Amino acid sequence: MLRDITLGQYYQTDSVIHRLDPRVKLTATIVFIIGLFVVDNIWGYALAALFLLCTIRLSHVPFRFMVKGMRAIVFLLLLTVVFNLFLTPGEPLISLWKLRITKEGLRTAVFMAVRLSFLIIGSSVMTLTTTPNNLTDGMESLLNPLKKWRVPVHEISMMMSIALRFIPILMEETDKIMKAQIARGADFESGSLIRKAKSLVPLLVPLFISAFRRANDLAMAMEARCYRGGEGRTKMKPLVYRKRDYAAYGVLAAYFASCVVVGNLLF
Repeated sequence: MLRDITLGQYYQTDSVIHRLDPRVKLTATIVFIIGLFVVDNIWGYALAALFLLCTIRLSHVPFRFMVKGMRAIVFLLLLTVVFNLFLTPGEPLISLWKLRITKEGLRTAVFMAVRLSFLIIGSSVMTLTTTPNNLTDGMESLLNPLKKWRVPVHEISMMMSIALRFIPILMEETDKIMKAQIARGADFESGSLIRKAKSLVPLLVPLFISAFRRANDLAMAMEARCYRGGEGRTKMKPLVYRKRDYAAYGVLAAYFASCVVVGNLLF
């Protein structure tokens, strides 16, 4: 399951989406997420699915590679569906002892599951098609107006980029530690839920030690290269908007306008 996590990874290939300015992709991700909360009917989610499929197609990232990241959130998805099914009041459809599945609960559960799935896949598209360095530069550029209020924009962007970059590294480290523990007789699969939770202790302790060691090595490397924050820093490859970026903004504006129309005018 750990290998199924795609958030934070970068997929090397040449595509229109890869060549877009990182500011466009960051803005598109935010707009796409907002659009998921604007629409609340089947036509709105169909529009979001069409937009997402076209983006994945243009990115040249294999669809199976994109979707396999959903396996890591299956438990969260099921938990969300169950809570919405049984705890949403409304017109009852099925009664099971003291539990009732309502018409409104079924509708909310399905829409919430679709919304959460699209949110994860949409965020994965951004990280899979954008290098960590470009992601940092794009984030810093978009947050640049906050410098007027003395917000450490560069430092915030750097921390978020490092956090995303560490996700696949820590997942790989977890996989190695788990295989080493299994080779020594550890059992992470059988037993009750409490026993499974206790069996994770030998896994978490070395993982935290490894994470702190990597963080310390990274801090020493940054100090050795005389890193002193974002004040007065220049960029070797400054971000410049091109025609394709303006065209992407136009498509994004049309998509969001369509979401507003579908979410408010259609039923």
